[in-house]
Amino acid sequence: MSEDRIALGTSPASTWQVADTGVDMVRPAPDARPLTIAASPKPATIDLARTAMIVVDMQNDFCHPSGWLASIGVDVSPARKPIEPLKHFLPKLRAVGVPVIWVNWGIRPDRRNLSPALLHVYNGSGRGHGLGDALPKTGAQVLTEGSWSAQIVEELVPGSGDLRVSKHRMSGFWDTPLDSILRNLGVTTLLFGGVNADQCVLHTLADANFLGYDTIMVEDCTGTTSPDFCWQATLYNVRQIFGFSVLSENMHLP
Repeated sequence: MSEDRIALGTSPASTWQVADTGVDMVRPAPDARPLTIAASPKPATIDLARTAMIVVDMQNDFCHPSGWLASIGVDVSPARKPIEPLKHFLPKLRAVGVPVIWVNWGIRPDRRNLSPALLHVYNGSGRGHGLGDALPKTGAQVLTEGSWSAQIVEELVPGSGDLRVSKHRMSGFWDTPLDSILRNLGVTTLLFGGVNADQCVLHTLADANFLGYDTIMVEDCTGTTSPDFCWQATLYNVRQIFGFSVLSENMHLP
């Protein structure tokens, strides 16, 4: 390679070598790092070199006792269950070079891109506190980007190299840069955790599957405030239709 060529790209998996005299568009393929995991419904071998972890909605409004869901009477203790497993699992992923991406609600303060159907969620009468409204206890605007409500819970501290994507639908792929980011990273396999399992986690996972990614839900790193039958149905559908599930302790990272 000529010395006057310069690397142009945002990740090793998506980089050209460019110069005034020409361009080399051959992207270097990372060496495979296979890892066999005790997944359900059967063991699976993934490539750590092409894997990323998606953490969905571990935010104050869903997981904090003073957040939105708690303010309307929802027991948020099930949404807090993934916190400890994630605290132990995420550093292990970072240590072996697996990117961690936080995909969180972060709506526009003016709510201009939200439909009535979204505004209706948890505010069926129109007189309650829905998306973008100020909570009586904290004054924070529900799931609004930049507010306390939309912040990641304090127990989970993102790493310096982690990525963040704001969403404004149940799916983290709808009208966001998530797909573009993953393709630039050269990722083909996605691990999923967060809340709620049967809502934003499942919808993001399903869209990932539709886009051609391999999808695996990390069970102990995922929770839901919905009834147990919703959790069981989610596990069934993930294993039956979209991919696999696994416990973090059954991913023996090198």
